[in-house]
Amino acid sequence: MSDVSVVPAVEAPAVPALFVSHGAPNMILHDSATRDFLAGLGAKLPRPKAIVSVSAHFMARQPAVVFDPAPEMIYDFGGFERELYQMQYPAPGDPALAERVFARLAAAGLDPARIEKRGFDHGTWVPLKLMYREADIPVVQLSVQPRRDPRHHWEMGRALAPLARDGVLVLASGSLTHNLHEVFGRHGGFRAMDETPPAWVTDFADWMAEKVAAGDVDALLDYREQAPFAGRNHPTDEHLLPLFVALGAGGAGTAIHRETQFAVLSMDAYRFAA
Repeated sequence: MSDVSVVPAVEAPAVPALFVSHGAPNMILHDSATRDFLAGLGAKLPRPKAIVSVSAHFMARQPAVVFDPAPEMIYDFGGFERELYQMQYPAPGDPALAERVFARLAAAGLDPARIEKRGFDHGTWVPLKLMYREADIPVVQLSVQPRRDPRHHWEMGRALAPLARDGVLVLASGSLTHNLHEVFGRHGGFRAMDETPPAWVTDFADWMAEKVAAGDVDALLDYREQAPFAGRNHPTDEHLLPLFVALGAGGAGTAIHRETQFAVLSMDAYRFAA
């Protein structure tokens, strides 16, 4: 009989699902608490084997999964610094993971679609360029559906939840508040970066933080009716919809960053489980 003991295999730690507020594309150029937070976030997480990016700027009628093995760049903005239009984020795609994402969504009855070519929009490449600057982790993109409600997006996340055990990070990228008309002050220019936020912004952000911490999924999915000033903070849903995917994928959550820029843009971020 051998005295050699068998050492059990050590499983890679599950990675959390994340919701981050990506801000304007030039957030990557200018000092702020949110830029510093994102620049340090990757090092604080278990290193993922791959990333599923759910960006508010990738919208489709049904859950669209990108199968592109080498996504290019999308500069989906105008009037910003020229430097932004030269930036690259050459992370590879992952068609095998895209197939798994597609299969899980299909099995959940969510009617996904395949997309062969779509580049990285700024909702994907701005946070990733800060979090994982080497661009050496494969990225698969998944759309939001602005015509569908938060529960639909939560169900998308639930379908993807098992991927975390295999080291796949679901990165949901939007904005906790997103009323761009309110970014401009009384005289037509941008509000000051550090202007004190009004109650209609802080009340909404505080409500979201409270409900996420409490795991109150029903209230969160009904945020349009229950959250204070929901319509004023989100005239349209698309920038909050990624949060519900992360909520479904990760479960219990906690706020890991809170900041307001230009008085009305809450840049809060959440970590769900793991």
